[in-house]
Amino acid sequence: MSTAQSAFLPNMVVYQIYPRSFKDTNGDGIGDLPGIIEKLDYVRMLGADAIWICPFYPSPMVDFGYDVTDYQNIDPLFGTLADFDRLIAEAHKRGIRVITDLVFNHTSDQHPWFKESQSNKINPKRDWYIWHDGKSDSTPPNNWLSVFGGSAWEYDSETGQYYLHSFSKQQPDLNWDNPEVRQTMQGIMKFWLDRGVDGFRMDAVDFFAKDKALRDDPNNPAFQSAVDLPYDSLLHVYSKRQYRLFKYLQELATALSQVPGRFMLLEARPHAQPDIWWYQQYYEQVDARVAAPFNLQYVQKPWEVGAFKQSINEYQGILRPSDTPVYALGNHDNARVATRFGQRAVFAAAVMQLTLPGVAVLYYGDELGMRNRFIDPNNVKDIQGKGTANQSYNRDPARSPMQWSAELNAGFSTGNPWIPVNDDYQQLNVATEQQDPASLLSTYRWLINFRHQSETLKYGSYLPLEMHHPQLFGFIRTHQKERLATIINFSPNESAPLEVKDKVIFSTHGPQVDPHLMQPLEARIIQLED
Repeated sequence: MSTAQSAFLPNMVVYQIYPRSFKDTNGDGIGDLPGIIEKLDYVRMLGADAIWICPFYPSPMVDFGYDVTDYQNIDPLFGTLADFDRLIAEAHKRGIRVITDLVFNHTSDQHPWFKESQSNKINPKRDWYIWHDGKSDSTPPNNWLSVFGGSAWEYDSETGQYYLHSFSKQQPDLNWDNPEVRQTMQGIMKFWLDRGVDGFRMDAVDFFAKDKALRDDPNNPAFQSAVDLPYDSLLHVYSKRQYRLFKYLQELATALSQVPGRFMLLEARPHAQPDIWWYQQYYEQVDARVAAPFNLQYVQKPWEVGAFKQSINEYQGILRPSDTPVYALGNHDNARVATRFGQRAVFAAAVMQLTLPGVAVLYYGDELGMRNRFIDPNNVKDIQGKGTANQSYNRDPARSPMQWSAELNAGFSTGNPWIPVNDDYQQLNVATEQQDPASLLSTYRWLINFRHQSETLKYGSYLPLEMHHPQLFGFIRTHQKERLATIINFSPNESAPLEVKDKVIFSTHGPQVDPHLMQPLEARIIQLED
């Protein structure tokens, strides 16, 4: 993969931090910016090149920071702008880049812009949001749904119109068809770039452009009411993902490219198999030197060989040499990797992710094998979890505090944590795993160091490796004369005969492995001979 003129570091590892849950320094039970500063040496020890910090802006916290009231300040829960400036300085001192989350599809309904927009129909800010008359029977303009449940339209009795909210009613959508909105957002990017930010994670970009005719979304014939969210009862072909969103993203990319070395990661969520074309459009329509879409196909997948083999090979097959793939296995919106894959498979998953090309994004705590924390249904804090009886859609369990040690509250806080610490923290924590060379944390450290040292993993091309056992998935990275193969046995119970018998550089099952046989859930990195 060529990185010429790219703002992305080759083989960059990004460590995602959910600030509420990372480290609390003032005893209020909520993580803060000084806590991130305190743990930067841990990030450096792990080997991550960058941290991505979820929103820390002033907010009513309806959606825990994804409902912003001021894009150019820090919520007092997390600290101050002075704390942020110190975080930038301390991160850069350690060679760590800082990526911030920009929530540009919507604001809080408490944002001054929306307050003005809501005041009357002729206010200059009215067109900054999406307002529309209801139907003749006073029902919403169309059938569009909110991700968090119910109609995506909320009636405002004062002005007699509906406003659009793709998420909660407290998160009204901005009107990206308004040039003033787009120009203002570029100014917000510049504000943070001037403070030293190295990149951005752009939230919910698929929602930037909606159908101007407000046509109804069609029904989803595959919808299963007992399994799926109500949101999935429709195919969202009009309420988001209109093609002009690439124009809007390219405008942001052009502004970003004015500052050398800066980049943005785009939260794009293709779901169905034909949507590989949609990924391709992100690369072709938005400057790939400074922008790349997350490959989020794997943040909800179970540990199954077919799901990974087909989609990874297909995804790699559409990429041009100048495109940067971005692989994430978990994040703050989905069940933890160890919960979905199992405690044994996470070692193999780490090998797979960290030997694939491009950018690897690692969610805090996944390097320890942290699992979902059970949350009493009566104590759910997540707005999405409150909005459905199906608690599998509650995001709280994947947001429990980072497990630093066996001390009180896992060393996260001296106060009462905003969400309970997982029950296993006395056995599963940073302090314990740092001392164990066979731990998952030690495995991540080794793999990330190897990833950084290997020219082949930095720059090598990707080739599928044909495997003759149905539970094996393999690929080859090639650079100059070196070829490295990664092979994973996805089966939790079945050993698999192996035909590739060259030098084993690493195995999740230790240095003494059978060259002819892979154990269940084993992953290997092999140096292929000529």
